[in-house]
Amino acid sequence: MKKLAVLQSNYIPWKGYFDIIHDVDEFIFYDEVQFTKNDWRNRNKILTPQGDIWLTVPVGMNKIHRLIIDVAIKDSAWQRKHFKTLEMAYHKAPHWKRYAEFLAFVYLEKTWTYLYELNRFLIEHISHDFLGITTKFTDSRDYPTHGAKHEKLLSLVEAAQADLYVSGPAAKDYIVAEDYDAAGIQLVWKDYSNYPHYEQGGGIHYALRLRLGLAL
Repeated sequence: MKKLAVLQSNYIPWKGYFDIIHDVDEFIFYDEVQFTKNDWRNRNKILTPQGDIWLTVPVGMNKIHRLIIDVAIKDSAWQRKHFKTLEMAYHKAPHWKRYAEFLAFVYLEKTWTYLYELNRFLIEHISHDFLGITTKFTDSRDYPTHGAKHEKLLSLVEAAQADLYVSGPAAKDYIVAEDYDAAGIQLVWKDYSNYPHYEQGGGIHYALRLRLGLAL
């Protein structure tokens, strides 16, 4: 049985995103869809002793009508700022040293042209190198698809020859479950409830509302 998940790339996603990757045999990045403003594609939150702080990758928010794969990063000035913010917030955390070299490479040595390239690099390396996930990563453009929205997604799942499709619960707004059943594909809704809290240092605890996936 082939298990599949399809999601847009996000900027340093939260735990649930990596759990979905872990649950499947193949994970398809679905970045040939509309970029959404003020979403998790180019920003995320971290928790600090002073409260929540947004980390936002500048992508020219005045350009609304574009696909995620076409979103260019304006400059590289933000990279050092993001690294320094992470370092200041987490340098005393139990696992900071485990990630410091990797984060320094991402933010201080690399220069990123497109948002999806940055997001995918982070997601794939965190999955494989730190979480030990062996899931195969592919691109939706590797498969023939047709239609739009629900129909396009279903055609992608079919083209990938999936027997079971794992989806986040937010997709219930547009997925027609009956169509998956008719296609002989088992549809599973990911359950994010009852995630444990863990210490992040300085009395800071992980909570579901916080989005950063690294176990710092």
